[in-house]
Amino acid sequence: MASKGPEDEHPSVTLFRQYLRIRTVQPKPDYGAAVAFLEDRAHQLGLSCQKVEVAPGYVVTVLTWPGTNPALSSILLNSHTDVVPVFKEHWSHDPFEAFKDSEGYIYGRGTQDMKCVSIQYLEAVRRLKVEGHCFPRTIHMTFVPDEEVGGHHGMELFVQRPEFQALRAGFALDEGLANPTDAFSVFYSERSSWWVRVTSTGRPGHGSRFIEDTAAEKLAFEEQLHAWCQAAGEGVTFEFVQKWMEPRATPTDDSDPWWAAFSRVFKDMNLTLEAEIFPATTDSRFLRAVGIPALGFSPMNRTPVLLHDHNEQLHEAVFLRGIDIYTHLLPALASVPALPSDS
Repeated sequence: MASKGPEDEHPSVTLFRQYLRIRTVQPKPDYGAAVAFLEDRAHQLGLSCQKVEVAPGYVVTVLTWPGTNPALSSILLNSHTDVVPVFKEHWSHDPFEAFKDSEGYIYGRGTQDMKCVSIQYLEAVRRLKVEGHCFPRTIHMTFVPDEEVGGHHGMELFVQRPEFQALRAGFALDEGLANPTDAFSVFYSERSSWWVRVTSTGRPGHGSRFIEDTAAEKLAFEEQLHAWCQAAGEGVTFEFVQKWMEPRATPTDDSDPWWAAFSRVFKDMNLTLEAEIFPATTDSRFLRAVGIPALGFSPMNRTPVLLHDHNEQLHEAVFLRGIDIYTHLLPALASVPALPSDS
């Protein structure tokens, strides 16, 4: 049973569901529709919109809210536009319908990872602008492609471009994870991911047949990659599809002005934070690698972790609460006083 009609729905939830219906699903995401959606939001909010094509067909969209002091470094709010594939037979609702049930749960690919955060950024900025606020530091919202398959045609290229340097980012927020407890998770670093492609050549054959020199036989019972290939014999090679060797950590002590501003908001709101290392990889690693402190944060507590899972879902109340949290976070971060790094 569906919930009440759109006329009774919070406008932010309606916008969220519209964004979820854009099929930016790997391996053939409709990036053009996502960019058009974001351009429209920029127009509605009175924000400048820059499109940076980092590779053919891969566009980073940048929405900017200028601060009052251009000498200060900016705040970067990052999110990715692509989502992972789905197996519809395992979903109770169409993963691109953005179905909302009678209890307020919204089903859809991207509800947690991470179209929720994209809309929360936009709606927090909208609310703050409507209330007449302005802050010393400029706020940039970046919407990047390709994160779900490594970010090699997204943030990895973007940080190398002059358009990125011109943003003068001093601090960044990116994606986090849901937390099933009352606490909110924040991630200050992440694992170093190695993706390996192993190639083994040999005679084909079913496993039930005793055929010598099969490709599968060569791949069995070896523990280390180099020793694996040497011991397996001629025709077995490997290459790194992704090999991240630059792990960085963002400070999480109160002597750091960014962490102090971030964590103070949660203290003031009487919310619990749990600082963790992200169990996988995000675009934050590319930001940290070029010297920008970044925290991974998605405001979803009391929510099971369902990113990349069947029936990915988010309750509308949790989504709306996230907007409230960002409306407190953004003023705090964008008002951090001048720092030595700003010069």
